[in-house]
Amino acid sequence: MPVFASALAAFLPIAFYLFFVWKFDRFDREPVGLYLKHFLWGAVGAILLALAGSFIFSFFLSFSIHDPGIRHRTETIIVAPFIEEITKGMFLLFTISNRKFDNITDGIVYGGAIGLGFGMTENFTYFLTYGKTFDNWLMLVLVRTSFTAVMHCVATASLGAFLGYAKFKPLIFKIILPPLGLALAMFIHFAWNFSVSFSHTSILGFLFLSGSILIFIASFKLAVASDAKIIFRELYDEAEHDVLPFEHVPILSSIQREQKGWVDERIRKSYIKIATALAFRKMQLKNSTGKNKISYEDEVTFYRSELMQLLNGII
Repeated sequence: MPVFASALAAFLPIAFYLFFVWKFDRFDREPVGLYLKHFLWGAVGAILLALAGSFIFSFFLSFSIHDPGIRHRTETIIVAPFIEEITKGMFLLFTISNRKFDNITDGIVYGGAIGLGFGMTENFTYFLTYGKTFDNWLMLVLVRTSFTAVMHCVATASLGAFLGYAKFKPLIFKIILPPLGLALAMFIHFAWNFSVSFSHTSILGFLFLSGSILIFIASFKLAVASDAKIIFRELYDEAEHDVLPFEHVPILSSIQREQKGWVDERIRKSYIKIATALAFRKMQLKNSTGKNKISYEDEVTFYRSELMQLLNGII
């Protein structure tokens, strides 16, 4: 099939998924620039490192596995999940120190973006390489867009969720959870690759991944609901100290905040942004120590002052 058709088929559905994941994080959406950096890492950086790693592993496998068919399946089932989940997830280890990476939701969003980037580039190469006839090409587009690319998203988002949960937990969680998250990502990837490598197990792969996607969506919803509870709890405390009105707390912690009429429209968007930042910085302050604690204290003071100035004379 033509390169242009394959490029469109690879990019357009992934762009929709990418927007959906970012939009679903309704209470504290990640900066678009940082979000796209994760997507680009998956699409370029992780792909290149995975190719290099796979080449090295394949080189050594060629000495012990001489049958090309068995070697190819070993690379697909064992090597690919191991190498690719490491190269995709390593970028999250840099992001985790960022102020905008502070909970499970953020880990899901950033990990999902990396997985989608990886899936897009991989899809493009598959469409070009194996889509020799229109029927083959169309089947590849349908299966890889609906399942394989989503698998990459779910796998790396799972690692991101574990990292996000561990960030403000005691040291033991920081030691145990990241390897567990990586192992889960590898298992999801392994289970999918294994099942679709054999015709008699492919249906199990589709069922497994469909279940994984449903669990992913449910986990995402629970994480977003947890964010709403954090906002409510921390802003209720601020209302008790007359920083903002009590009646605004349930609105600021729900989708009602996107509606007009509950506050002066001139300040609504700034109000939401500052109040949300204040709530999450307070949560981070409670769970941090040392220099980070001092830094978060300064930010809490800053956002509280900004909020009071914004509301002064308006309410």
